[in-house]
Amino acid sequence: MDTPDQHTAAPVSRFSVGLTGGIGCGKTTVADLFAARGATVIDTDQIAHSLTAPHGAAMTALLAEFGPEFATPDGALDRARMRALVFADPGARQRLEAILHPRIREATAAAALVATGPYTIFVVPLLIESGTWRERVARILAIDCPEELQVARVMARNGLSEAQVRAIMAAQVSRSERLAAADDVVLNDDGLDALAPQVDLLHATYLAKAAKLAGRANERL
Repeated sequence: MDTPDQHTAAPVSRFSVGLTGGIGCGKTTVADLFAARGATVIDTDQIAHSLTAPHGAAMTALLAEFGPEFATPDGALDRARMRALVFADPGARQRLEAILHPRIREATAAAALVATGPYTIFVVPLLIESGTWRERVARILAIDCPEELQVARVMARNGLSEAQVRAIMAAQVSRSERLAAADDVVLNDDGLDALAPQVDLLHATYLAKAAKLAGRANERL
C-alpha cells in the first residue's frame, strides 16, 4: 500500500526540496545520501509508518473506522489487508486518507519547524499526484529508473507478484509525467557508485540556493 501522504506539508520559508519517485525507484536510498551530506530529511512515509505502528497515534481511529481485524497481532496496521481493501474500494481509500492525512500533515510541519540542516528535503511518494506540493517547495527532485527495474526491485523487496506491483504503479503518475514535473532528476539504475556523483552535484546546488535564500531573508530583517 502506498502511503496516502500526498496532502501533507505546511509552507516553509527556508529552502526545501520535494523528493519523489515511483515505487521501487530508490527514494529512501537517495534521501539517505542527502542526509549524510547534512540535509534535513523528512520522510512522510516514515511518519505514516510510525502512526500505524503498534500503539501508533492513528491506530485507535483506524480500528474504530475499519474494525479490529485490520490490526496485526502486535497492534500495528495490517498493511497488506488495508492495501487490498483500498485498491478494491475507493471509498475505503478516502476514509483511510481522512484519518492519516491530517496527522501526517501535523507531524511534517512540526518536523520542518525544528529542521537544523542547511535545507530540507521532504520525501513524498505521491508528490506529483497531489497537485499541492508545487507551491510548498522550491524544487521537485524525481528519482528515476526503468519500469522493469522498479518491478524487479519491489518483487524482491516486498514479496509481491508482478501483477500487484504493476497495479501499484498504475495508481501513480507515469514515469514520463513525473519527469516532466521535476526540476531535477537522479537516475538510479546502476548502484550506489553511480548515485553519489549525482547527489554531490545537487547537494552543492541546493546549498548555494539555500544560502542565497537565507541572504535575501537577512536583508529584509
